Amino acid sequence: MSWERELGCRPAGSHSAATRSARFFYDTRSVVLSSAVTPLDAWNVVSSEPRPLMASAFRVRDAIAARFGVKAIGGFSGERRPHVREGDTLDFFLVEHSAPDMLVLTERDRHLDVMICLATSGHRLTITSSVVVHNAFGRAYMVPVASIHRLILAADLRRLRTSSWQEASRSGP
Repeated sequence: MSWERELGCRPAGSHSAATRSARFFYDTRSVVLSSAVTPLDAWNVVSSEPRPLMASAFRVRDAIAARFGVKAIGGFSGERRPHVREGDTLDFFLVEHSAPDMLVLTERDRHLDVMICLATSGHRLTITSSVVVHNAFGRAYMVPVASIHRLILAADLRRLRTSSWQEASRSGP
């Protein structure tokens, strides 16, 4: 699987075979949830209610990127998807792999390749974000984005831990 080798996505609990030196940005974080979820369930929770600040950030990003010939991504639509398969899109991401325990999303252009991998093992959810840059614009773009991304991911993991479906799973039917 080329995305696994190129961008470093591995099943939860395993280690990446790809060299981190080839990547500009690499972040992997895990959370133990009160109930087992699928990667798509986790994606739906995180992307279904886009925060206003994120919508503003995407608008600014698109306005700046347009000046450099980079396509607009528009942000998250808020649409919940019951299922996806390889070749589908989730907002601006291409679904490169979809399995009950792993969802691999990518966005590639001439400046950088972005990969988001959501992997589950029991109650553990691991989210890996990886970016390979191709040129100076990609490197410059990632300088502010890398710092902000870490904060966003931390907030998303908190959101997953406290989401209503987690509470419902603890209380039972």
